[in-house]
Amino acid sequence: MNLALWAAKTGLDAQNTRMAVIANNLANTNTTGFKAGRAAFQDLMYQNIRQVGAQSTQNTQYSTGLTLGTGVRIVATEKDYTQGSVNQTNGPLDLSVNGRGFLQITMPDGTIAYTRDGTFSLDNQGNVVTATGYPLQPAINIPAGTHAVTIGTDGTVTATSTSNPNGTKIGQIQLADFINEAGLQPTGNNLLVESAASGAPQVGTAGTNGLGSIQQGALETSNVNSVTELVSMIECQRSYEMNSKAISTTDQMLQYLTTNLA
Repeated sequence: MNLALWAAKTGLDAQNTRMAVIANNLANTNTTGFKAGRAAFQDLMYQNIRQVGAQSTQNTQYSTGLTLGTGVRIVATEKDYTQGSVNQTNGPLDLSVNGRGFLQITMPDGTIAYTRDGTFSLDNQGNVVTATGYPLQPAINIPAGTHAVTIGTDGTVTATSTSNPNGTKIGQIQLADFINEAGLQPTGNNLLVESAASGAPQVGTAGTNGLGSIQQGALETSNVNSVTELVSMIECQRSYEMNSKAISTTDQMLQYLTTNLA
């Protein structure tokens, strides 16, 4: 295959993948705790026509080589874990993590998933659960008859009732951190799971050992910047068009060669 055609074809594939990442970012502009993704590019192997530094004569050598690239590929989609804006909701079970750390969620199979989405509610047993019904870990159960729930910046959960107006501590919300949070595997439902790249979770009390604090009555919004994504979308479109033009131009050159020199 003509090398120019192949390189341009890989460019089309790469820009198509990049557009999928941008579209996913824009689709999740209003998703609580969502972290924007970014496509990482890497050039493909080269055809070495003439080795750089090879001898041009007995006493001289080439200062540059002659290599032809074979295109580009997407090697990773990296998550940007910068802090999103905080939206005040005043919901008693809405939690925002200000700083590093993830809330822990118990999955149906007993494994632990992690999230920055602090939208919680109660199930029919009084357990604090996510919108999909997965319980918070460590489990928090709100006793019947509770009038108000207070969650401190360190995750201490206190319930007050008519019989106990001073409040009783009923649980402690802990946060998990990772050496490489970009290595967490997204699974959907605003959840991420541990991977070999992320390292083991380091669980602790909010506000200690570099972990962020917990804010009650607030939610972290998506960190997607719509303007940046729209600019990236235009860049992606232009790059796609240029690669398409490279294919059509190469085809015209080959057609000219076939027609006039055959």
